Amino acid sequence: MVRCQPDQGDFAMRPEDQLSAKDLLHDWNQEGENRRAAVELYDESLRDGIQSPSVTDPDIEQKKQLLRLMDKLGIQWADIGLPGAGPRAIEDVKALAETIRDDGLSLRASCAARTLVADVEPIVRISQETGVPIEVMAFIGSSPIRQYVEDWDLPMMRRCVEESIAHAVKAGLPACLVTEDTTRARPETLEDLYRRAMDQGAYRICLCDTVGHATPDGARRLVNWAKEMVVKSGTHVLVDWHGHNDRGLSIPVTLAAFEEGADRIHGCGLGIGERVGNTPMDQLLVNLHLQGVINQDLTSLEEYCTLISEACQVPIPYNYPVMGRDAFRTATGVHAAAVIKGERKGARDLADVIYSGVPASLVGRSQVIEISHMSGMSNVQYWLSSRDLPADEAVCNRILQHAKKGNRVLREEEILALVQHPAAGGES
Repeated sequence: MVRCQPDQGDFAMRPEDQLSAKDLLHDWNQEGENRRAAVELYDESLRDGIQSPSVTDPDIEQKKQLLRLMDKLGIQWADIGLPGAGPRAIEDVKALAETIRDDGLSLRASCAARTLVADVEPIVRISQETGVPIEVMAFIGSSPIRQYVEDWDLPMMRRCVEESIAHAVKAGLPACLVTEDTTRARPETLEDLYRRAMDQGAYRICLCDTVGHATPDGARRLVNWAKEMVVKSGTHVLVDWHGHNDRGLSIPVTLAAFEEGADRIHGCGLGIGERVGNTPMDQLLVNLHLQGVINQDLTSLEEYCTLISEACQVPIPYNYPVMGRDAFRTATGVHAAAVIKGERKGARDLADVIYSGVPASLVGRSQVIEISHMSGMSNVQYWLSSRDLPADEAVCNRILQHAKKGNRVLREEEILALVQHPAAGGES
């Protein structure tokens, strides 16, 4: 039998040499033009995210802790509520604004409002009472289908936009016009509404993919149109992107919007939100970090996601990207052997990326090797040695034979029983 011996080529090395993962990867993602290197992040978890019919509204202490974690992760903005919704919403928004003030957070506050003076006014009052500047995100539906079912005409929409933006600006608050369903709206309607908002002093406009309709190409075209419209207006208005995940495209669409020039992009922790949810903020952070756009410490990302999961009572799927139970877990013999060999090369980053597109250490996690019917001897030896348990040949064979009889990953107590009491190895 002829054994395949790959040409070592660039990988030939002396024993004293040590290559890192960076030396051994050709990253096609970095080919071609350089990507943009700056963007602001806007967290909608505590407003748009909790609109999901399956989500529990967190209590105020949990909301405060989420703000602290957003700040720790380097997220610049948080939507802290819609005070126009009633007394409880007003109380929560005020308490969250006070937390930002009293804890000295860098995080900036924002609130949603319909394009109604009655919705903007409580934001003004809370800002004045707390001394915290609060951005007003005034929203209105902009697509023809929305206008038709609501019986809205353009003069009424213009009036709502002008009055609400003017009220916020007169009170000294930054104002943004948010056009719902932008990705299905006519450009002439959008330009009309945006220009009226800018004339009243709006410093931002927000493009919304409210029903997750956009493709990456569609997002690029819309953002490009909006940026050109702003340039023609002679203003310095910023452009936001707000995405949803109805077609499963929220991450590539939001990244496309960013690459085309969106100044701020929105997301929610774990992608919570109406229907199938919003763009996942946690996945945005990881992807932006891997693209070299941001460089903040993401080791508290697991705490952020866990708190959202617990506070909103939203389970994290086992195969959820980066934060799922199985994100860095394997029981397959070939995969486990490669991870172990990477560790033996003496560089931790080798083991962390040999079978991972995201390094576990980036988010404060570790590679996990399990034992199952798909495992090899290396799985068993690693599992035992990592726990300082005896890994002699008899013990390893006993565990592997037991695993091969089953159809799942062995539980820890099963393996320990086989180590301590050989007769315990019954059928899986």
